[in-house]
Amino acid sequence: MNRNLNRLGFLLCLVIGLSTIAPSGAADENLRPEIGKPLKAAQALISAQKYREALAKVAEVDSIPNQTAAEHLIIERMRGSVALAAGDIEIAARAFEAVIATNKLSQEENAKLMQALSGAYYRSGTYAKAAVWAQRYLDIGGDDPNTGQLLIQAEYLGGNYTKAAQALQTRFSADRKAGRKPAEDQLRLLAGCYQKLGDNSGYVSALEMLVADYPKADYWRDLVTRVQRQPGFADRLTLDVYRLMRAVGILQDASDYMEMAQLAIQAGFPTEAKAILEDGFKQRILGAGNDTERQLRLRDLAAKQSAADQKVVAESTALTADALINNGYNDVVNGRYDSGIELLKKGLSGSGAKRPEEARLHLGLAYWIAGRKAEAASVLATVQGTDGTGALARLWNIYIAKAS
Repeated sequence: MNRNLNRLGFLLCLVIGLSTIAPSGAADENLRPEIGKPLKAAQALISAQKYREALAKVAEVDSIPNQTAAEHLIIERMRGSVALAAGDIEIAARAFEAVIATNKLSQEENAKLMQALSGAYYRSGTYAKAAVWAQRYLDIGGDDPNTGQLLIQAEYLGGNYTKAAQALQTRFSADRKAGRKPAEDQLRLLAGCYQKLGDNSGYVSALEMLVADYPKADYWRDLVTRVQRQPGFADRLTLDVYRLMRAVGILQDASDYMEMAQLAIQAGFPTEAKAILEDGFKQRILGAGNDTERQLRLRDLAAKQSAADQKVVAESTALTADALINNGYNDVVNGRYDSGIELLKKGLSGSGAKRPEEARLHLGLAYWIAGRKAEAASVLATVQGTDGTGALARLWNIYIAKAS
């Protein structure tokens, strides 16, 4: 929340409201003496900044019968302005509502009063009415960004999280069209709306926007965790989750490095495991605690299996589609990019692959490892699996779009 908005909104209302007070000349021409005299006295009190006394003086005319439409307009216009200056939000709001209801003002004047009303109601904590008048202001063409922000925050503070999210999405669309990235605090507010609504998919989409423009480790960590917890996410993709975590820099502790390395060895990618462990030792995440001996043993195992693995180039003619895919990715991990990518493509070319979406995910990663960014993004965009492969492919593309 913008803590200065309450005060800012009030000052904005004050400036706008006071500018609507009718000049004394206009009062002379349109008011009967019994009404004009108290209002002139009120104007003198306003000049002396005695707003409470001025408000009381305006109230003196309420008992005068048979007020004309013109008199009513001037009285309520002045009452609203003086009440606002005196800090009496309820009286100001009622008066300005009455002025707008006369349909006697220009669109520009109506816009100013709607803007003042939205600020007045916001300050009083009447968020539903603040949102109504801010929306009316925007609907007639008002373009003040502070009022747009007031609408969003009034909806949020009033518990109308769906409308707040919709207003934020509208703002972000305008930002994108104008070539601006949305403000970080507004993206966080969008995530907060979805969190309040218990909408996990909406929360994930907000986090995706956050990591796209503000790729902080905390946002990535929250996003990856949320995606992994989504219904239907396959446990077999845990190694792929770790691959993404490693790429975006959120592998945190020794257990992460050890589990990822073990999963890579089990999947038949010892060279990948070796690189993971070497990275962990280099950063001193591994090799510094009570578990050092086990970590060293796993590193030795990965190194031995990697050395043996790199001497083998699989004969692909008689392999199944899944074997082609696995061997292809292993080739890429071992630095044989072209042959590995061809094996992956060959495995995907028919209908024999048991999990084609997962295979396309790995083909996209193979292109990325090979330094072929555009092709990686293109392939990853085609992954539509509902078992977590589609979600991971989307996150990889968010990361790749910003990576050098």
